[in-house]
Amino acid sequence: MQTRQIEIAPFSPDHLEAAVALSRQAGWPHRPEDWQMALALSEGMVAIEDDRVVGTVLVTPYKDDCATINMVIVDETMRGRGLGRSLMDAALRIAGDRPLRLVATTAGLPLYQKLGFHECGTVLQHQGFAGGIGAPTGTQTATAGDLNAIMALDRLAFGADREGLLSYLARVGEFAVIRRDGGVSGFACLRSFGRGEVIGPVVAADIEDARKLIEHHIAVRPGRFLRVDTTAETGLSPWLATQGLAHVGGGIAMRTSSAGDVAARTATTFALASQALG
Repeated sequence: MQTRQIEIAPFSPDHLEAAVALSRQAGWPHRPEDWQMALALSEGMVAIEDDRVVGTVLVTPYKDDCATINMVIVDETMRGRGLGRSLMDAALRIAGDRPLRLVATTAGLPLYQKLGFHECGTVLQHQGFAGGIGAPTGTQTATAGDLNAIMALDRLAFGADREGLLSYLARVGEFAVIRRDGGVSGFACLRSFGRGEVIGPVVAADIEDARKLIEHHIAVRPGRFLRVDTTAETGLSPWLATQGLAHVGGGIAMRTSSAGDVAARTATTFALASQALG
């Protein structure tokens, strides 16, 4: 069977059930609700052979600032036939001139390098059953009135306007914040995902504040299965392991050459919303 016999078509809600099956085949924990969120924030394509979805890709734009390419999955029976390249070509057309980011597996690294992506860091996935800690001092549950300040802080840390993502997270999750000098100086979101719940994004001025924000959510979730995706450069990984969240894997952070770092950050992203969404 040749790749040219496969149709590359727009990703619609009708394809969600098949997409969930593909992610399970790949060993990913995504529920239908997780796919629904990703698709609601994204534009994507599917590969179809004989009315069967055999590949997916999503492009999540953050205004015109940048986009993430994510949920790149090829059915295990179709690998080695150039389908991943076809899906990525379609994603690049959707993204247009935006700077791009993604998190790669080792297997996907050569393809992304050929397409102009370069390595810019290491993503570390931590998860487990945390708990047994007291609530930290200095954190509060966010209110609806904090959302604009959260968006502004995230923009400083991430280097792009993620209004749509954060508005969605405010509907399905809950935020904790640290307030200083009359404003929000750090935040962390908690939402349902996969086997349990994920903490992220976490944005703070320093690692001590990041830890407090994560502790805020751990303290009210004793015995719950939690996940945090951080990066090696933050230095948060060893501490997460001491909280019962073991390092279980991760990926390679990549960007196109035009997606540079923010020159002068006053806040840092200590944990991602997800590997797909940054």
